[in-house]
Amino acid sequence: MGKALEPFRAQVDLLLTIPGVKRTTAETIAAEIGFDMSRFPSAGHLISWAGLCPRMDESAGKRRSTRTRQSAQWLKPMLVQAAWAAGRKKGTYAQSQFQRLRARRGGNKAAVAVAASLLTAAFHMLRDGTTYQDLGGTFFDTRNKANVTKRLLRRLEDMGVHVAPVPAPT
Repeated sequence: MGKALEPFRAQVDLLLTIPGVKRTTAETIAAEIGFDMSRFPSAGHLISWAGLCPRMDESAGKRRSTRTRQSAQWLKPMLVQAAWAAGRKKGTYAQSQFQRLRARRGGNKAAVAVAASLLTAAFHMLRDGTTYQDLGGTFFDTRNKANVTKRLLRRLEDMGVHVAPVPAPT
């Protein structure tokens, strides 16, 4: 497989900049989807093709199974495995996303969601030829400071501590 991917070494090395993605995962992504991203109109189409988005099956007010569909034999398991690894990489967006989702939805669903994020990043990197730009582990906290402050104050009040927020000097 290494000799077959030799002409595409630059793209494989580009995929290696994603947290949790090692050489085997990058080569699997290359083998399964290739490097021509013009086949997919958007990252959402690629995620759907890879079987990483849950189905929406609702009729007459009844919700049926939302399991992800079967997909390529190697791509989905490798991406989920990479998502578990990325969820353990400290200070990254993937870890932050994994921890938030695991608390609410469980580890397996969090891993599938992070795998979809990794594939989205791979799509944009291969399409544009750019390196991975991590948003950081504090992305969700800094995204909306007012809501985070309100939530944390509510938690403190639930524990019996009354605090008045004072903005920090800049």
